[in-house]
Parts: sequence; C-alpha cells; structure tokens
Amino acid sequence: MTRRLSAVLIVFLLTTTAGAKTPVATGRGGAAATISERATQSAITILDQGGNAVDAAVAAAATLGVTDPFSCGIGGGGFMVVYLAKDRRVITIDHRETAPAATTPTLFIEDGKEMDFDTAIASGLSVGVPGTVRGWHEALQRYGTMSFEQVLAPAITVADEGFTVDTNFSSLVSQNERKFNRFPATAALYLRNGKAIPSGTRLRNPDLARTYRLLASGGVDAFYEGPLASAIVDTVNRPPTAPGVSVRGSRMTLADLANYEARLRLPVHSTYRGYDLYGMALPSSGGVTAFEALNILEGYDLKALPRAEVEHLYLEASRLAFADRDAYLADPEYVDAPVPGLLSKDYAAQRRGLIDADKAAPGVIAAGDPYPFQQDPSHPLRPAPRTLQPESAHTTHLTVSDKEGNVVAYTFTIEDWGGSGMVVPGYGFLLNNELTDFDFTAPHPNIPEAGKRPRSSMTPTIALKDGKPAFSIGSPGGSTIITTVLQTIVNYVDLGMPMDQAIDAPRLSQRNGAVTDVEPGFAGSAQAKALAGMGQRWSDQAAEIGAANALVFNTDGTVTAVSEGHRHGVGSALVQAPAH
Repeated sequence: MTRRLSAVLIVFLLTTTAGAKTPVATGRGGAAATISERATQSAITILDQGGNAVDAAVAAAATLGVTDPFSCGIGGGGFMVVYLAKDRRVITIDHRETAPAATTPTLFIEDGKEMDFDTAIASGLSVGVPGTVRGWHEALQRYGTMSFEQVLAPAITVADEGFTVDTNFSSLVSQNERKFNRFPATAALYLRNGKAIPSGTRLRNPDLARTYRLLASGGVDAFYEGPLASAIVDTVNRPPTAPGVSVRGSRMTLADLANYEARLRLPVHSTYRGYDLYGMALPSSGGVTAFEALNILEGYDLKALPRAEVEHLYLEASRLAFADRDAYLADPEYVDAPVPGLLSKDYAAQRRGLIDADKAAPGVIAAGDPYPFQQDPSHPLRPAPRTLQPESAHTTHLTVSDKEGNVVAYTFTIEDWGGSGMVVPGYGFLLNNELTDFDFTAPHPNIPEAGKRPRSSMTPTIALKDGKPAFSIGSPGGSTIITTVLQTIVNYVDLGMPMDQAIDAPRLSQRNGAVTDVEPGFAGSAQAKALAGMGQRWSDQAAEIGAANALVFNTDGTVTAVSEGHRHGVGSALVQAPAH
C-alpha cells in the first residue's frame, strides 16, 4: 500500500508531546487505537512487556471497562476477529450474550402489545447472559501468551487510582441521570446528589478493581460460578432499585451463567477491489451486510465518478443490503440464513440492477431472493418490509497489532449508554440490555428464544492484500456500525482518502429507511445539496455516528494507528516505536 496518512510528521510531533492525546500515530512494532488514552496505553504496556496483540487487546478492553463503562465492560459481550501471522489465517471469537433458558418469544410483549423500548432497556428482562469474560478467556488460552493476572494489571491500576472525568464522560452521565437514579449502586458510582459527576472529577472504582482481582486469581470460573455469579442473577431477577421505583425482573439462573459458551466461528469472507475482507459471521449481521453492499458497489467504477455520485451509490447499496439483513439474518443456531446467496457476486449484480444512478429509492424496499444463488433452493420465512427495529448505538471498538504481525479487531458492548442501568452491587460493573436487540414481535428470524443470541450489527473487519494485513476497521454505533465501516472502506479504497480523512469525513447512514441519518451540520452543506438533488433525504435528528478505530499497514513496514479526530472527545492512537 503506497498511500500514507496526511500530516504524519505533524502528528508525530503531537505523539511525542508528553500527555498529548492524538488520534494518529505511525511507527514500528505494535500499534493500538481505542477511544480512550488509558486503554490505548494499556495495550502498549502489554506489548512492551512481551505480550502479543491478543494479550494487548484484552488489556485495552479491560481498561475501557473502567474509563468507558457506559459502552462496554464485563457485563456485556462482543466479537473478536484475529489475524494469526504465523498461521496466516483469520479466526473469530463470538462471545455475544445469550437469552436465559426461561426466555420466550413474547419476552417484550405486554397486554398483546410491544413493550415501550426505554422501559424494556431499564429492566432485568433486557439482560443477556454476559459473554465478555468467557471470550477473553478463550482468546488468551488459545491465542494469547499471558494470564488474566498479567493483562488485567493495567486496568486494575486505573480502577484503583482513578482517572479524570472529561466533558464527554460527564455529558453521557447527564443524558442517563433518570436511568441511573433508579438504581442506588449505579447512582453511588456515577452521580453526585442525583446529578452527573462533573468534568474534572477524579473517578475511582475500587469495586471493579476488586472484581478484576477476583478474575486475576480465580480465572473465568470466578465470573460464571460462585458469589459473583449469584450477585449477577440476584441483580437481574430482583433489580435493586431506589425507593418507590419498580422495574421488571428476569428469570436468569445460575445454570444460565455456568452453561455459557463462547463460539469459535469461521469468519465471513469476501473480496473487494483486490482486498480479501474478513469479518464476523452470524449472529453478527455486520460482515454479511457490509460485504453484500461492497459487492453491489464493485460493479461501478467509483474512482471515475464525482464524490456525490459515489455517495449516492453507497447509500443505495446500503439500502438494498439492509433490506436483506432485516429479512434473513439471525443467530445461525436457530435460523438457516442464506449467507452464501447474500454474498454471491451474481446476486449482487441482480440487486445492483435495482439502483437508479440518478435518483434515490422512494423509501423502504423489499428484500431480494438470494436462494437461487446458493445450493439450497428452499424458501423459508421472509418477513415483509417494516420499520427498522430500534437498536442502541453505544458500543466500543478497538484494534491492536504486534511486532510479529498479529492483528486484532475487537468490538464489544453493553448496548445502550449504561446498558440496563444496573451496576451489580459490590462489583462495580454495569449489566447489558442486549436482549432488546431481538425483534419484539413475531414472525421474524430474530425473535427472542431460549439460549439464542440476538442479532448484532458489530462489524470488526480485517483486510488483507496479497496475503498480508492491509488495514483493520471497526466502530460502535448500533446498526450505524455497518454503514460506518462500509463508508470508511469506500472513502479509503474508492475515494482515495488517507485513513484519518476516511474516518473523519461526514458520515451518512442509510438503513432502508425513508430518510438517511446524518451528523450535525451536514444537512445544509454543499455535499448534502448535491445528494438532495438525487432525491436523498435527511433525518431531522442529527447526531454523531460511530467512533471508529483503524490500523493501516504501510508498504515500508510501518503501521499507522488511527482513531477519531473529532468525535467522542477525540480518540487515542499509539505505536511502540514512533517514526522519526
């Protein structure tokens, strides 16, 4: 790859300034990019101690559980995509949360109607069996070189000593004061007199430090059995609420935790303009959906088109891929999804024929029929088009590489900002609300069922070129994760933007709706007006979309780590040996 990131020399000067937080860094050895400076530093610390990329990724993730607890932590789950340099192969670890055994398809139905989404979130009903700790265990045991005790040490230090709350952190708490005030353990940690802890506060979490020490000494069993498991079950089934507050409980059991298993799955694989792309398989819909859209776009000579036309085609390809996503994709242990058909280049050509290069589709469109494009000709359930199911947009993504050439792209989450809102008393971590990722009303492939993993949009992706790592990319953002990864790849590969510019560019998210979600300030821009001339329409609710992190492997042997340049309070990128 000949392209290098813009302003690398300037960025290098920033990275060498003590205490400076920079979103771009280039150098040799290992590299890491996360949304948190302390988490990125934890990864580099482990790499400097001789750990590999998997060890460093777990260390960074554990630290994010301290510094970014509203988007991730051991009370949730995720997907890890790993390139193993020695074996020259990609593996994936699915540690998505599962529905308790007592779950039925009417989990979120009350009096014959769908439960209010916010009510469902702040309840025990929404909590899936957490998978993060089991996922970390599998990653370290199979592909790491260090123990829990070693990789958790940096996060324990941060939790013990504390960190300074910034404006972004305080703002997130402020947005969730109502939810957090319902649960005394959460309020005690993140509120002061019922209000968000202000920016500049030193926040310590000794309970989480003790929990991490419990895992360091007792390993994975300390989470899924014993007192900690009992505390999780008690919290979920009988939520400890403030006086006068009542929220719905669940029917999770100790057996649900003891029986939880991570899954090693074959990655989703596709190609795009000379790159081999590897992503997460179902129950993540991210890889399949993003790769289907790229297959559609591959039929256009995007490099020869003006930017507005490229972005129009990107939006329409995303619209088509999302129509198929909603119709077919769910937990593969419960639904036989037509993934080979959806990823067929011939199927993409058929779908491409539906795009008007000059005019946007008028609204929600129907799913296609991928079955003729695979060996299985059966035609199972295919729901009619309907409004996109709400999906919380608050997750985190990190990426790490090491000097041996191993690469990790890791997205994990507790779902909504602050998950269910419930901190496990005495243990310092928030529980997820992941079960709200199920579709609430049948018939649908993604309805709640016992032991099922809700469909996810997480899209950790690793790209190879000529058999070697070229770049990694991923983001938080609920269903906008898919469009963030897709648009960043188009920006980088087709529009020729350096990766930092590809990430910082305004994001547009079309997910088979009448309007496209955009970020603040976009709707009145010249870029927006050009697209509006093709019939594209914008949502009235503008908000930041995603918080991506990426690595680029340069042809001279250096690696460039890239995080957000302006979103989410600016991200953090570091390398072991900065370029001079």
